[in-house]
Amino acid sequence: MNPLACALSVRWVRVVLVAVSLVAGCAWAAQAQTFDATRLREPVDLGARWHIHGGDNPAYAQPSFDDSQWTLFDPYKSILTAFPKERPEVVWYRLQVKADPAQTGLGLREWNISSAFEIYVNGERLITCGQVAPYAGYNSGARVLARIPDRMLAGGALLIAIRAHITPNEWNSGQFPGFFPTNLTLGQWNTLNQDDWLGIIGENALVWLDHVLLFSIGVVALVLYYSQRRQIEYLWIFALGTLSIVESIVPVISVFRVTPLTWTLWSGAFRLFSPYVWVSLYFSFVRQRVGWRWRACLAFAGVANCFSSISGILASLPIWIQLVGTLPFVVLLSVVVPFMLALHLRRGNREAGILLIPAILFSFYIYAKVALAVMFQFNPTSAVATHLLNLIDRYPAGPFVLSLDNVSGILSTLALAIIILLRSTTMSRRQAQLEGELAAAQQVQQLLVPEQAATIPGFTIESIYEPAQQVGGDFFQVLPADKGGLLLVVGDVAGKGLPAAMLVSVLVGATRAAAEYTSDPAELLANLNDRLVGRSGGGFATALAAHIAADGAVSIANAGHLSPYLDGSEVELAGALPLGIQCGMRYDKSRFQLAAGGRLTFYSDGVVEAQNARGELFGFERGREISTRPAGEIVEAAKRFGQSDDITVVTIERSAAVAEAA
Repeated sequence: MNPLACALSVRWVRVVLVAVSLVAGCAWAAQAQTFDATRLREPVDLGARWHIHGGDNPAYAQPSFDDSQWTLFDPYKSILTAFPKERPEVVWYRLQVKADPAQTGLGLREWNISSAFEIYVNGERLITCGQVAPYAGYNSGARVLARIPDRMLAGGALLIAIRAHITPNEWNSGQFPGFFPTNLTLGQWNTLNQDDWLGIIGENALVWLDHVLLFSIGVVALVLYYSQRRQIEYLWIFALGTLSIVESIVPVISVFRVTPLTWTLWSGAFRLFSPYVWVSLYFSFVRQRVGWRWRACLAFAGVANCFSSISGILASLPIWIQLVGTLPFVVLLSVVVPFMLALHLRRGNREAGILLIPAILFSFYIYAKVALAVMFQFNPTSAVATHLLNLIDRYPAGPFVLSLDNVSGILSTLALAIIILLRSTTMSRRQAQLEGELAAAQQVQQLLVPEQAATIPGFTIESIYEPAQQVGGDFFQVLPADKGGLLLVVGDVAGKGLPAAMLVSVLVGATRAAAEYTSDPAELLANLNDRLVGRSGGGFATALAAHIAADGAVSIANAGHLSPYLDGSEVELAGALPLGIQCGMRYDKSRFQLAAGGRLTFYSDGVVEAQNARGELFGFERGREISTRPAGEIVEAAKRFGQSDDITVVTIERSAAVAEAA
């Protein structure tokens, strides 16, 4: 063949190939910009090739606008390929969708395009998030679902245009700023709505469950703290539950609707307290003191954690700087806390072992995240790293999505609940044991404090004892004395309950022993005082001793107790220190005559200190007015007024008939 002819033939072949390529390219371009939705049976992501352009012009939203000169963009690739050098603030996307005019009830769902965008369908704005220009950012994590009016489908075509503001921080934060195929879904509105709810529940159920459980445990812990003030860890549990709820308010709202970024700032500000509350909680369970060095460390971790939370909103910073901000808090929870719990577990702290299990699981999650993040940076291992990251962060379990982070959080809450339950069980056993001891002490006290008044010829004796609790601190003894007289001792031990009852037993025993060799009231009180000094653990007791002879001669000594009433009038007695305060005390005696038919009434302070709901005391005046009444009426009057302490009333009346016979 002629070389010239051959050359011409080759040239014509090239021309034909170029022409075919141009035609095919134009046909591909035309096909690439049109998404076929005429046979739409289920929701589909709009992953077709879009036309994309930097800059802003309201005309870009109109279906009649010619976008043939725009860049053809594959959304499965990074937008950085379309803008290798420039970083426009506003980017427009346009896509032609072929629709069936007979199809109705379509909806368009958006999720997480950018912090400010607008979506237009056939030139009408359908979805808005924030403000594109001037820029006002919003959280875009909510699934936003809008109906496509049926009238728009009449022409058989839809023009979808996206106007997105991409901040410098979004440009620098990852490989896929702006639109990604999963950001926009087309389908039946009812189906999309149902899918949204299933997705919201599946992705957030465990997180919300953890928050609710933790707050509920916190409320229970607060109630327990009011009755067990020494258990400071209960207060920290409540603080953690409250902080968890407060931090979750904005994220929960943001699941259902777009919210201003300023809300995220307020929510992120609470993370300032997270390290201090979390670490203090764990330290309180192992009784580890939080000194000033630890406080400084926790304060630094809190500031860094807060900065990491809000830095992406306030400024355009590389993602690694935001990750570094969380590092101190992460180290505390994944390194320091497990080490501390393991150390105290070895020392025999069972509660540290219960808390260690979720702490180890969370630590494993952190270590795995760090390792997989490193693997992701290398091409040979990036696919494996992505798969494993999804496995530990978004593992599908039926309709739910599991994360090791959420699982460890729920286990931590359950660990706190188990500890509270075990403590409650232990306290119930101790309470049962204490009640048994109190019942035994009550039986002993019933033997020591007479239930029935003594019978002594020439005297009518009434006595009633009403403890404020199962056992009390009041005591009295009425014992026969020589030559037909009687010896009376009435007293009140400071305090209530079992400790006071133990001192009562000591005093009653000492009274009976002393009465074997003396009927002198002053000598008897001195003996009781010497027995009590050094044995009461810093406590004391008031007491009054009286010897009443058969002829009515009364000799009485007082150790800080209430004076008795003689026929409705208070007997004047010399004052003295109560028993058990000072060794070697001597007590003065007072003498007077109890006439035939006369009546002596002895009280403990439970009568005059009875208090009603208004805070008013029964008082000495009322006590004097009813002192001539029977003992039972006096006790009932004080109880009706408002008993707050042990009540003892003893009345002694000298029989007139015996006195006349004498």
